[in-house]
Amino acid sequence: MNNTRRDFIRNSGLVSLGFLGLNQFATNAAALGFLGNGNFLRNYGTLSHQQGDILSLPEGFSAKVISRKGDLMSDGFYTPGAFDGMGVFKAKNNKMILIRNHELSPGAIGSGPFGKNNELLSKVDKNDIYDFGKSDRLCYGGTSTLVYDEKLQKAELQYLSLIGTVRNCAGGITPWNSWITCEESTLKAGAENGMLEKDHGYNFEIFASEKIGLTKPEPIKPMGRFVHEAVAVHPSEGIVYQTEDSGDSLFYRYLPNKFGDLHKGGKLQCLVITEWKSADTRNWESLKSDKFPQKKSFDVHWIDLDNVEAPDDDLRLRGYKQGAARFARGEGIWYGKNELFFACTNGGLKSYGQIFRYVPSKFEGQERERESPGKLELFLEPNNLDTFQNCDNLTIAPWGDVIICEDKADARIIGITPQGETYVIARNVGYRQSEFAGPVFSPSGKTLFVNIQSPGLTLAITGPWNKK
Repeated sequence: MNNTRRDFIRNSGLVSLGFLGLNQFATNAAALGFLGNGNFLRNYGTLSHQQGDILSLPEGFSAKVISRKGDLMSDGFYTPGAFDGMGVFKAKNNKMILIRNHELSPGAIGSGPFGKNNELLSKVDKNDIYDFGKSDRLCYGGTSTLVYDEKLQKAELQYLSLIGTVRNCAGGITPWNSWITCEESTLKAGAENGMLEKDHGYNFEIFASEKIGLTKPEPIKPMGRFVHEAVAVHPSEGIVYQTEDSGDSLFYRYLPNKFGDLHKGGKLQCLVITEWKSADTRNWESLKSDKFPQKKSFDVHWIDLDNVEAPDDDLRLRGYKQGAARFARGEGIWYGKNELFFACTNGGLKSYGQIFRYVPSKFEGQERERESPGKLELFLEPNNLDTFQNCDNLTIAPWGDVIICEDKADARIIGITPQGETYVIARNVGYRQSEFAGPVFSPSGKTLFVNIQSPGLTLAITGPWNKK
């Protein structure tokens, strides 16, 4: 196994406990020091804060702002606003690289990187901007990259790494040391009163690098054009699973022709529940369809999609008509121990959200896949506000629990155990109307990074994560 693949497995939680069987889970947890008196510590205690604090946290934890919207970066530009999804990568000298999304719309000059009047725009080669928007409606979505020193708890380098896209919401890390950033928009060329120059609704790839410079903006068109949200990558097969932020979304996967090179083409597919064609998993009270049960595992198969650039933005409609399962706003997704989890932010009877679990086939993406099909399970649908509401971005912790961010006022960061129990890690008390986004643990597991979208903050949360 090469170092890049090994680092990916560690960072994505694949060497964590994962959602294993209870006995194996307990054995591994004890070995890692997460058990105390025979009980796994899932509750860090009561949250508290003092006046002026941004987060309410358990005793022993602290949060430090490491980057703000408007900071002057190392490349001379300003840190863009609307922080969203984020990935982390191991770097040299015990440092790490964070790549962060900016969910900005065309014309958002006040939150862009080039100054209040775009006075720094001339310093960028126009060819490095995906959609110039005829200048007046320049697209400000994209990514910024930070090099972080965990020991000093300081970002020592920041730079703009992608620009010219629209509403970069979430994304996902890859085994080949890159971040896939997703456009949550299907604006077309000619939109914005004729100002946009390119179609949108694509994924873009940014490699983790300590070298300052913009990534050439090349959309990965074979992965489909739709309202992208997030991705997760199968570590050995290179298959990319994709969520769609739409009220009638599908769950997709992309089978690349070449491992690690998504631009070389591939096959886009969507998930079908084998015994329940065109299943509606949303469970909304208003729907007259049969309710989708919790904790029941369904065999699935995948069907091919054609015309994947979808000029009519109808991939989800065509897929559903062919038998694909329908979901309520697929959002965050993360790959764990031979399984992945994804959030549907307003699914469920009360529209408070759902967490799904997908277990790939041992022949995932291969001809023999139907011999041992992948399985889908509605892992958690709480239907009460205390458990969670509007789950959005998520990650998997070093100890194996799913960690979710809420997209609502007084948002929380919440952990979910293998048994579906929940506990609160943090609450946003400094900017109560803003969402959390982009949770991700450092390679060491000592720091949880998270964004507050408005006013635009990246925080590093440290504390006794593995205390007994």
